[in-house]
Amino acid sequence: MDIFGWIQLALFLGLLLALTKPMGLYLVRVLDAQGATFLDPAMKPAERFIYRVCGVDPVHEQDWRQYALSIALFSLVGMLFTYAILRLQSFLPLNPRQFGSLNPDLSFNTAASFTTNTNWQSYAGETTMSYFSQMVALTLHNFTSAAVGIAVAAVLVRGVARQGMQTLGNFWADIVRLTLYLLLPLSLVFALFLVSQGMLQNFQNYITATPVEMKAGVDGVAPQIIAQGPMASQVAIKMIGTNGGGFTNANAAHPYENPTPLSNFLQMLSIFLIPSGLTYYLGRMVGNQRHGWTVWAVMALVFLAGVTLCWWAESAGNPRLAALGVDAADGNMEGKELRFGIFNSALFATVTTDASCGAVNAMHDSFTPLGGLVPLVNIELGEIIFGGVGSGLYGMMVFIILTVFLAGLMVGRTPEYLGKKVESGEVKLAVLFVMAAVLSVLGFTGWACVSAWGQAGLANAGPHGFSEMLYAYSSCAGNNGSAFAGLSANTPWYNTTLGFATLVGRFLMLLPLLPLAGSLARKKIVPASGGSFPVHGVTFAVLLVATVLIVGALTFFPALALGPIVEHFIMTGSSALY
Repeated sequence: MDIFGWIQLALFLGLLLALTKPMGLYLVRVLDAQGATFLDPAMKPAERFIYRVCGVDPVHEQDWRQYALSIALFSLVGMLFTYAILRLQSFLPLNPRQFGSLNPDLSFNTAASFTTNTNWQSYAGETTMSYFSQMVALTLHNFTSAAVGIAVAAVLVRGVARQGMQTLGNFWADIVRLTLYLLLPLSLVFALFLVSQGMLQNFQNYITATPVEMKAGVDGVAPQIIAQGPMASQVAIKMIGTNGGGFTNANAAHPYENPTPLSNFLQMLSIFLIPSGLTYYLGRMVGNQRHGWTVWAVMALVFLAGVTLCWWAESAGNPRLAALGVDAADGNMEGKELRFGIFNSALFATVTTDASCGAVNAMHDSFTPLGGLVPLVNIELGEIIFGGVGSGLYGMMVFIILTVFLAGLMVGRTPEYLGKKVESGEVKLAVLFVMAAVLSVLGFTGWACVSAWGQAGLANAGPHGFSEMLYAYSSCAGNNGSAFAGLSANTPWYNTTLGFATLVGRFLMLLPLLPLAGSLARKKIVPASGGSFPVHGVTFAVLLVATVLIVGALTFFPALALGPIVEHFIMTGSSALY
């Protein structure tokens, strides 16, 4: 843990802080159907054209039921569209390698994964997907699923900010504006930057290279196939939209997907950009900027705790290697991208699992037990630490509602959140939101543990094998998409159950969230009194962190104890290799 890592961490957090207010102010304009932005001259005609073709009146607002129905229909059509493309891939254009169509279970898994902003990949992209599938079936969802997440966060914020109202905005206007004014321009600029760093963006056929050993006549050496394709456009939106996944199987560890240290740094920063701005958007919309900054500070504090623990664990290395006389001065380098080193691997792993991104530049399966514990816990907390585009903010707001409820119990008063009475109905909906992910993760993991199909996919026995299964279902239910990478998940049972886990993690968690927003919007704002619990400052921040840890982390503690925690004690307390 050297000074260079600390400097980079300070630079990362400083730049994120500096970008938070500008991004938040811009989000206020974008999420206002009548808001004006500097992109209006270029985008306003396209926006009007889309409304006219689709028959959308952007001024007409929807209640929570209509908004929920719009999300469900939009997502269902998108998922079926993607499934059809993957099943028909061999008959579609832009397929220079003549890849075949995907089988039904893998097509279902992939369509569900990308529809839900998960981007779990049970396949190697460069050996499975045509350029058409990458651009139309997958990259399209990177935009739409990100827009849906931000729109839902905006709905919950509107529910808190409004009073005595039934409506929460217009779903169709929200996703059109988010796509045209936010995601498209950011992705275009970022893609051009990535191309400037050496990332590919072409439609060329794959290159066949002859290795030196083959030229020298060494037996058993085959030509090397080097992937090409439209990578920069997909990588840009997968980071900005916290989608994750990758054009290539190695993801951001591949030199084409992550060419330079600068591209590595800005890819990490881009993951947090919109989620961080949403905290300022929250404060501005509810008329309490101190509250928005307190939420940002809580997220930053938990983020720092995670990245320092992961960095320390990986820097300390594996004591088993030291016992064998192997110098561990460089720490645990297994599974790391040598260009970036341990700190950047730990930072990337923490950022991508704090957010619902899932892109990786190192293999989490090769982390030390405590190093692997950090990304696993980040996901199981609900990825509320800045989080995905939208999902992080609305997940944190659920914990805020639980926090003010607990605070109200402690002082013997009806809980209030920014002047809104938090009653039993809101608390029940918040608990349902939390329990949906818990039941999905633990239910599917338990099923896999006792099933032959679940055990057949393991690359490791014992606690590490259990961690592989727990991480997979946590990642899918949390709509993250990263993996421990030791699990052979491209089987009918795994593809099907992991696909359903992604759907549960997206839509069953939205099911209580939208009526929660509707309930809050109907309430009147009560003036603050001497007994009102302030939702800013140190006291609130400490109580919010405690609620997150008690409700989030302790829920999964028994499962974590059977996986990475016991593996850590085995690694440090036994001399026998395992």
